Amino acid sequence: MVIIDSQVHIWAPETPDKPYARGDASPPHRPVPLGHEELLREMDGSGVARCVLVPPTWEADRNDTSLEAARLHPDRFRVMGRLAIQKPESRELMPTWKNQPYMLGIRVAFNAGNTRKWLEDGTADWFWDAAERYDIPVMAFAPNAVPKLEEIAARHPGLRMIIDHLGLNSSLRGKSLEPAVANTLKFARLPNVAVKVSALPCYVDEPYPFPSLHPLVRRVVDEFGPQRCFWGTDLSHLPCPYKQVVTLFTEEIKSLSAYDLEWIMGRGIAEWLNWPLP
Repeated sequence: MVIIDSQVHIWAPETPDKPYARGDASPPHRPVPLGHEELLREMDGSGVARCVLVPPTWEADRNDTSLEAARLHPDRFRVMGRLAIQKPESRELMPTWKNQPYMLGIRVAFNAGNTRKWLEDGTADWFWDAAERYDIPVMAFAPNAVPKLEEIAARHPGLRMIIDHLGLNSSLRGKSLEPAVANTLKFARLPNVAVKVSALPCYVDEPYPFPSLHPLVRRVVDEFGPQRCFWGTDLSHLPCPYKQVVTLFTEEIKSLSAYDLEWIMGRGIAEWLNWPLP
């Protein structure tokens, strides 16, 4: 089984030439940047073969840190890059987006500052049309607007959309996740939508092996099928060791079969993003 982490942020230190974004971005997950060398050590220690790098919002719309890591380690990393969808000039980048070495698609976030409005005020409308036209896979993080993403995915059946972190919101930590997961399950009828079963320990207030997550994961896998459920960690945000997010699935959730795990832990996202397995 080839294990692929569907989401980790890496980033570089802030400098005058490369200031961090503020206002329309999340604050850094930790004061010391997570670089690709530390990530590789974590992956090697947990049996993770590959990782999809997702440039964080605080690096603005730069993808250089993640693309450089993929250039140095092409057998380990690929990138779902950021795009300034609010800028008209970004439209010109879409036709050739996937021609960039190591770039698999685009990740968009609508969770901070003005970005929360972009799904409703028309700012993002052009982007969904273009992503569908040019067959660019999209990871979407909109924890406060999951039903809106469902509308968009239904209107664009040729758009390959991945819902980040089961559509969960950090404000749910310690509360019932059932209503939020029920919203996400509505996407299961749409064959062009997949979900990341990622960062899940961030949303519960209990220790490993996070027992309340087990039936939720099983329910999601039953609805979407294991081929459309992608394991991931969001390492820099985790409240637990990296390896525990691996063993949560491979050892603790007893209802997951070997077939389920093969798809959830790597084969699914490899096929969805056209990153061929060895």
